[in-house]
Amino acid sequence: MAAPSLDLSATAVDLTRQLCDIDSVSDNEGPLADAIEAAVRAHPHLDVSRVGDTVVARTHLGRDRRVVIAGHIDTVPINGNVPVRDVEVDGEPHLWGRGTVDMKAGVAVQLKLAAELAEPDVDVTWIWYDHEEVGEDRNGLRLLAAAHPELMEGDFAILGEPSNGHIEGGCNGTLRAEIRTRGVRAHSARSWVGHNAIHDAAEVLQVLQSYRPRSIEVEGLTFREGLNAVMISGGVAGNVIPDECVVQVNYRFAPSRSVQEATEHVVDLFEGFDVRVVDAAAGARPGLDAPLAQEFIDAVGATPQPKYGWTDVARFSALGIPAVNFGPGDPTKAHADDESVPVAQIVATEESLRTWLSRA
Repeated sequence: MAAPSLDLSATAVDLTRQLCDIDSVSDNEGPLADAIEAAVRAHPHLDVSRVGDTVVARTHLGRDRRVVIAGHIDTVPINGNVPVRDVEVDGEPHLWGRGTVDMKAGVAVQLKLAAELAEPDVDVTWIWYDHEEVGEDRNGLRLLAAAHPELMEGDFAILGEPSNGHIEGGCNGTLRAEIRTRGVRAHSARSWVGHNAIHDAAEVLQVLQSYRPRSIEVEGLTFREGLNAVMISGGVAGNVIPDECVVQVNYRFAPSRSVQEATEHVVDLFEGFDVRVVDAAAGARPGLDAPLAQEFIDAVGATPQPKYGWTDVARFSALGIPAVNFGPGDPTKAHADDESVPVAQIVATEESLRTWLSRA
């Protein structure tokens, strides 16, 4: 089978089709990364680097400001939704299929502009990275920042995550913790001899049931928090009183809180229980007061909104680079089997970015 290739002279809509029809489920990004690398290397105004399956293409025009524009190339598993199809949703043309929303339409826009904007008004670093949809340890942007932080330097960053074509500033942080209850095993016929750890989990669930999440304003954007049970496990056998039960909770916290403060909040809520934080990532403040951010907001002409989910804008924020989410597609359709992106949003996103980069 011939290696896949990309035609960057195609429209961003057609390029979205090309990208989505190349299988790049996490751990299989190599062929698409090869195609992206070959396509951008054909353009002499771009200095191209590759780190694993992450491709970086930069302009070096001597501009006094640099913008980083990034997008991930992997998707969640395919479930009968490839190849891409043209459909209508509520009378509007859409591209339907895996990756159309998350986030190959955004990647298509970025590739199109990287190829065609040989002399933008700012220097641009384009990044297409792997393993966003899986564990933190394999995230291509994280590995790039660790190995080659110079390739991520910039004054402002845009992540092409789906945002319905609106600007979404910053993002919530996320923390997962295991709340353990402990008991004593016994035969269920003589339950009074033991102590049931699953029954004790009722108190944990009651804390969650009565919890009222906060809405917190950060730099003019209101972030809604959330604390929820996402998994529960326990039990030994059908005739044994369980000696352990684990409730896993996920805390989505506003970027005004650090990971340490979020941890303390969860530990305080479940005082008296064994609380173990198993995963955490800081959020990102909106950073909308940065000059380039203000210029971008003015160019797009939309009121910024908060990003409730965690995204890789937090990685840029940790490097001191203000960053926003901006891409075509409804984020509620990300990972859905009926994933589809409005064609009009692809076109509008390209037009907004093209106009801004040409006058930034």
